[in-house]
Amino acid sequence: MTGGATVTGEGRTREPRDAVRARLVDVAVHLLRDRGPDAVTTRAVAAAAGVQAPTIYRLFGDKDGLLDAVAERAADDFVAAKAQAARAEAHRGADPVKDLRAAFWAQVEFGVANPEVFRLLGDPARVLRSGAAQAGRAVLQARVHRVALTGRLRVPEGRCVDMVQSAGTGVVQTLLATPVPDRDPHLVGAMWDALVAAVLVDGAGSADGSGAAEPTASATFVAFRALAPQLPGLTGAERALLVDWLARAETAAVQD
Repeated sequence: MTGGATVTGEGRTREPRDAVRARLVDVAVHLLRDRGPDAVTTRAVAAAAGVQAPTIYRLFGDKDGLLDAVAERAADDFVAAKAQAARAEAHRGADPVKDLRAAFWAQVEFGVANPEVFRLLGDPARVLRSGAAQAGRAVLQARVHRVALTGRLRVPEGRCVDMVQSAGTGVVQTLLATPVPDRDPHLVGAMWDALVAAVLVDGAGSADGSGAAEPTASATFVAFRALAPQLPGLTGAERALLVDWLARAETAAVQD
């Protein structure tokens, strides 16, 4: 054994399976970004990686399995950057609404800058089986939770997460489907403003953070529910019951 590699009977060093797999994904990522999905064939990837085509089938099953790995790699890289930024934001006590706005912009910018990767990640079947996609949603959930704790969120946290993801995905799809010269440069900002009007209390989403939030019953219930699991002096059962009560009150307040 040499550095994780094995030596064959002929004295040749065989590269570790994980290293070959990583190299194939690297090659496929570059082909996808530079030349589009049609260039990501098993023959082209194998040739560029210096392996035989059957190696791809052994490691990924088929071309679709390779594309799954490519999508996961791209999502992993993007989510890792988002998670690091979110930790830094929470640590320095940055304004949660400004952070959510920045994350929304980053989602759109990534999709527009990486159209082929975005299309892979936008496949619902891939999203359902993607650990990176679930991790990315968890980062967004944490950001929304911080907004809820401030009393500025008028809708349930889960609905806000869905709306932010839906709005961002919709903007990217619209921009990618529009010739570059014809793209509306104000579309992202307009969509954010519409999102703010739907999920935040008045004044909470101004770009400079200067807007004064006006408390509402729904925002109060959302904030209290977000805080409930952290309340001291309660048993686990009591916290669960309180959260259930607040969930009902939150739903009623949002529907009014």
